[in-house]
Amino acid sequence: MQNYNSKSKILTFYTVILIFTFLIFNLVIAAAPQELKDAIDQKSQQLQEINNQIKETQKNLESIQGQGQTLQKEIKQTDYNINQLNLNIRSSEITIDKLALEINSLQYEITDAENEIVLKREAITRILQEFQKTDGETPLLIFLRNKSLADSVFEIQNLADLNAGLRTEIENLRKVKEEMADKLDQSANKKQLTEIENSNLKNRKVILDDVKKEKKNILEQTKNQEKVYQSIISDLQRKQMEIADEINTLEENLRLSFDPSVLPTKRPDILAYPVANPYVTQEYGYTDSAKLLYKTKFHNGIDFKASIGTPILAAENGKVIAVGDNGRVQYGKFIVIEHDNNLATLYAHLSRQTVQKGSVIKRGQVIGYSGNTGYSTGPHLHFGVYWALNLKMQSFSGAGLVPVGVTINPADYL
Repeated sequence: MQNYNSKSKILTFYTVILIFTFLIFNLVIAAAPQELKDAIDQKSQQLQEINNQIKETQKNLESIQGQGQTLQKEIKQTDYNINQLNLNIRSSEITIDKLALEINSLQYEITDAENEIVLKREAITRILQEFQKTDGETPLLIFLRNKSLADSVFEIQNLADLNAGLRTEIENLRKVKEEMADKLDQSANKKQLTEIENSNLKNRKVILDDVKKEKKNILEQTKNQEKVYQSIISDLQRKQMEIADEINTLEENLRLSFDPSVLPTKRPDILAYPVANPYVTQEYGYTDSAKLLYKTKFHNGIDFKASIGTPILAAENGKVIAVGDNGRVQYGKFIVIEHDNNLATLYAHLSRQTVQKGSVIKRGQVIGYSGNTGYSTGPHLHFGVYWALNLKMQSFSGAGLVPVGVTINPADYL
């Protein structure tokens, strides 16, 4: 009877461990307060409202794209851009607040996981201590030592339960550790997103100031008179045509040395899309828009829909070989990156560049923000791909340096 009682304590002790672990964990659990969850939901709703307003402003912008080039249209477009930038700034502010709340919520979950790991380790330690008391007895020794078959069976069952419990606790510990590692990764990712959004916020404020200054300059230059504005536009169009003609002659000569065999095999994902949620507004080649806008009738890149202040992403690892500004002609503010695969990529009509010539760039890195600079009818990103081996930066009067070379259809590599 004494042997039966002593061995029955093993099962009782294991049961106590499980109950103790359950009770203590529920006492120390640090679940995120409901107020925190409600605040996150509120920020999500605010973001949705802001995004709806941004979409509405975008529709207003698109509705005037087909109109003739007039001073009234340009001022209206600038006002829409200013409104959209203000909304994007507000969106960045709300996003930063939401990320901070989510990081705080994750910290509660990480603390819970840490507490659970401590308790499960304690439970495993106690079970192992009970195993040590058995001195590694085999079922045969247990049968020989006990006075009855019932006692032996009971003791063996208790040991089996302890062993099963140990495996369960070890597996649970592994799962909790994996969950905590996932929460830590989520927290680190959200902290990184916060840094990116803070950068977006800072740059969008600068872009907003630039657009306001641009509106002021236009009004001062034209004295708010349509006749003066049309004279300025005519001069810009004449200059654009002269530059385009010269570039076309230079590029025709460069095509004579073009060797496509040194280019990467055409396949998707050689280059990443330069904008999130890409939407193409004009393809590469002899498009309908190109026939109306360009003397060559040819569009040498792909245009992506991108409201002013949209982050522009590097399509591949590489080195920045040019950061320029052509003013109100050609590409406006642009960036050129050379890659190791004999390709170079162009990002044009930007509102702001955030890299410098010589910078080493990683694929997906934010390098600037979309805009409406240069020869452009509205905010978008012009994305070009060049054969890097004969790409050069050519100086043009009234435009500064402009990339000149053999262009390739970006769709072959996206």
